[in-house]
Amino acid sequence: MGDLLLLSEAQMRRIEPYFPLSHGIPRVDDQRVLSGILFVIRNGLRWRDVPREYGPHKTIYNRFIRWSRLGVFNRIFAALSAQGGVPDQLMIDATHLKAHRTAASLLKKGLYPDISDAAGAD
Repeated sequence: MGDLLLLSEAQMRRIEPYFPLSHGIPRVDDQRVLSGILFVIRNGLRWRDVPREYGPHKTIYNRFIRWSRLGVFNRIFAALSAQGGVPDQLMIDATHLKAHRTAASLLKKGLYPDISDAAGAD
């Protein structure tokens, strides 16, 4: 699988208890599917662009949606973060936030306070 992301057996053992149990027919390997989900999210790809080594893109997408709705990822993140203890620092990355298209015109319309006016009020 070359440069592809694949979770190790030790990593999978840590998070396996949080996955729902399989009912009926055997499903595609959770390790491959979860690795595919992480690959898509990490690289910002469309679901259909996931490499075939991870399995069918429709399966990866469906599993992501199903697990998200069931709260699987929230439980995994909560459990893993609780194992780390209280952090010394917290950092926020807000680069993903987008302003509404009308936000740029608020200053021109006088609906947003001008920073230069606030500095001169002292």
